[in-house]
Amino acid sequence: MSIYESIGGEAALTAVVDDLYDRILADGTLNAFFTGMNLGKLKGRQVEFFAQALGGPAVYQGRTMKDVHRGLGIGRDHFDRVAEHLVDSLAAAGVPEATIAEIAAVVMPLADDIVSGRPTLKAVAPEGR
Repeated sequence: MSIYESIGGEAALTAVVDDLYDRILADGTLNAFFTGMNLGKLKGRQVEFFAQALGGPAVYQGRTMKDVHRGLGIGRDHFDRVAEHLVDSLAAAGVPEATIAEIAAVVMPLADDIVSGRPTLKAVAPEGR
């Protein structure tokens, strides 16, 4: 059984992605990266990407991770923060820790394509951080 099937397929993945973006948009260190973006389209591509990466039937139709994130000034701290939110979203959906670890093993190597190391966008930290 694929990870995609074990977590509940497209419906579960869609719920996780919705929760993930709720968390990201509430995070003052990340939300500026999404200003003016078509969130419906972004979430759809994210579901497609995760579905394919986790062994589902969907085929990701978007650009490469490197092309999508080029020039956005995403630092390793931003990537890690999104990864934390993903773990929290998966846990909130009842995904077992062992499966979350398997998903992290798929996602974490993407850092090299997503992190630019040269910030061009200033994200504001929330109060008290």
